[in-house]
Parts: sequence; C-alpha cells; structure tokens
Amino acid sequence: MKVKPLGNRVLVKQLSTEEVTKSGIILPANAERNEKSQYEIVALGNGEEISKLGLSVGNIVVAGKYSGDEIDNEDDKDTKYKILFVGHEKGDNDILAIIE
Repeated sequence: MKVKPLGNRVLVKQLSTEEVTKSGIILPANAERNEKSQYEIVALGNGEEISKLGLSVGNIVVAGKYSGDEIDNEDDKDTKYKILFVGHEKGDNDILAIIE
C-alpha cells in the first residue's frame, strides 16, 4: 500500500521502544507507557510548514503516543504507522522534536 500525505501532514512509522529499567528488567515495545514515542518519517505532504521545518524522509521525530491518526498497512502488519499534522500554530503540531 502506498500512502501520500496531503498538505502539512507526514506519514511516520513507530520505532522500537524496548527499554531496560534500572533494576535490569526489559520492558518490551508493547508495554503500556504514557510517554512520547520516536518515529521515522516515511512520506511527506507538500505543505509550507514541512519545508519551513526542514523535514525530510528518514528524519527521526518525537511525537506524543496518542497524537496523529493510526493507519493500517496490509503489507506490514507488525509496524505501526501514523499520519501526523504539522501546523503553523503553536498547539497544532503533532511533531514535538526532530532527533539529530
């Protein structure tokens, strides 16, 4: 399935978030956490805000766990995909940061 985001939207896939606690317990990626998640940008819309932020395919970004809209991909059922909005108002951005 090929998805092309429109306007100021980006398609991202969630990166693995396996974590080890201080006591050495491994928390799997599917463990319930209310934290921010890291995503890789897979496709970009053609909106002005995307070019202003300098976003490109392959960038790693941080977004809230519940932000954006999830998309099912029949070709890759194990990976979670979302469409995130990049707005011009301070509170409109689903993307919180770019990891360099």
